[in-house]
Amino acid sequence: MVTWQCSPFDELTNKAVYSILQARQAVFVVEQNCPFQDADDVDQHCLHLIGWQVDGSKRALAAYARLVPPGIKYVEPSIGRVITSPEFRRQGLGKELMLRAVQAMDELYPDFAVRIGAQQYLERFYSGFGFLTVSPIYIEDGIPHVEMLRQGRRQAG
Repeated sequence: MVTWQCSPFDELTNKAVYSILQARQAVFVVEQNCPFQDADDVDQHCLHLIGWQVDGSKRALAAYARLVPPGIKYVEPSIGRVITSPEFRRQGLGKELMLRAVQAMDELYPDFAVRIGAQQYLERFYSGFGFLTVSPIYIEDGIPHVEMLRQGRRQAG
């Protein structure tokens, strides 16, 4: 069973921060063979959306996204560091994670569009949540990316 948590950095336990960093390194650095500085001094300003797989007294990080306020990465708020841990893929958690992330952004910043820097191969996935590509392909850390934008709830009407 997956339970969801959305917390500011200062309310995360040491174990939760360790799990987040471990999962992000496993996916972005090791799996994607992309050495980069993941600890970028942005986490402290963000909300952290975490899907925990709970089995008795054990819990494992199954899915994660970082919800970034406006003015930190982009003028707009953004969603980043989106992952589903490898052992929990193909269960629909990525879709559930993004639905929850978009809903949280709509509640936190209803008047704002949300911008993401998406790996280009996931462009179709993110378009399913209302994101439209707004940039040409660019290379970040050796991986093709595109910027995508989703209108705020109040803007879309």
